[in-house]
Amino acid sequence: MGDLLSKPGDRRARLRALLDSGEPLLAPGAYDALSARLVEQAGFGAVYMTGFGSTAGLLGRPDVGLLGGAEMAAHAARLADAVDLPLIADADTGYGNPVNVIRTVRDYERAGVAALHMEDQVMPKRCGHMSGKQVVPAGEMAAKIRAAVDARSDPDLLIIARTDAAAVDGLDAAVDRAKRFADAGADLLFVEAPTSEAHIEQVASALQGHKLVFNWAEGGRTPPLSLERLAELGFALVLFPIGTLLAATAAMGEFLRVLRADGTPAAMLDRLGGVDPFAELVGLGEIRELEERYRDQGTA
Repeated sequence: MGDLLSKPGDRRARLRALLDSGEPLLAPGAYDALSARLVEQAGFGAVYMTGFGSTAGLLGRPDVGLLGGAEMAAHAARLADAVDLPLIADADTGYGNPVNVIRTVRDYERAGVAALHMEDQVMPKRCGHMSGKQVVPAGEMAAKIRAAVDARSDPDLLIIARTDAAAVDGLDAAVDRAKRFADAGADLLFVEAPTSEAHIEQVASALQGHKLVFNWAEGGRTPPLSLERLAELGFALVLFPIGTLLAATAAMGEFLRVLRADGTPAAMLDRLGGVDPFAELVGLGEIRELEERYRDQGTA
C-alpha cells in the first residue's frame, strides 16, 4: 500500500544511482499493477510501463495511439502505487505540442514515475517495431524536450528522448536527432529499432558519452543481443517491454483451451497455485498489517 512505500523522490534518486553504476539496468515491462508487482517480486531494480502492453491490457487493441495522456498518466499512477521500484513510463509523443508536453510531464510526475520517454513520431503514433511510422521535424521534437525539462519540478525526474527516425530517414539521421535532443536537455537517449548488430554498434559509438537506452523488444525488429554485449557497448538501461504480456497471454490461452476442452480446469489446478498463495502475492499480508495497526483499541 502507498504508505508502506518509499516516496517518489527517493525512487527517482535511486534510479539515477542505478543508471550511474556502470552496469546495464534491466527494466522488464509491466502492463498493469499486478505485472508490476511480479517484476518487483522477481528482484529487478526498476519496472517499465509499456505503452504497447498498456494499450493491449486496457483496450485490447494494438499500440497505434489510441490511449490519451490522461489515461496513461492515471495508469502510471496505479503502477507506481503498487510497487516500491522506480517506474519508467512510456509517454508516447507527449500528447501534443510543447504546451501539451508541460501538462504531460507534470501529470506523470504527480503520478510518481521516476522517468518517462517521449518519441518524435507524428500522432497518431505506432509501436516502434511496426511499419508505417512518420516523424515530426527534429526542431519540433527538440522544443518538446526543452519543455519537458523545464516542466519537471523534481530535477531527479529523468527525461528520455526517443527517436523513431531510423526506420524513416535512416540511422545517421536518427543519431543526429538523438544528439540534438541531448543538447535540448534529455537525460537519456533512445534510438528505436536498429535492425542489425552493426547498427546497434554504430549507435553506441556515435553517442558515446551519453546514457543510452536499448529496447530488447521481444520478437521485434532489433536483434537480441546478450547482456554482456550490451554492457560492452555501454548501454545504461535495457527495456524488456512485452515479455510479461506475451507470457501472460500464452498462459491464459492455454488455460482457456483446457477449460473449453474438458469443461473444468481440473487438469491445470496444480499449476495455478490457488486463492491463498495469490492473495499473499498481491499483498494480503500488507493489508493485515494495516488492519492491525489501525485496530480499534477500545475506550479507556
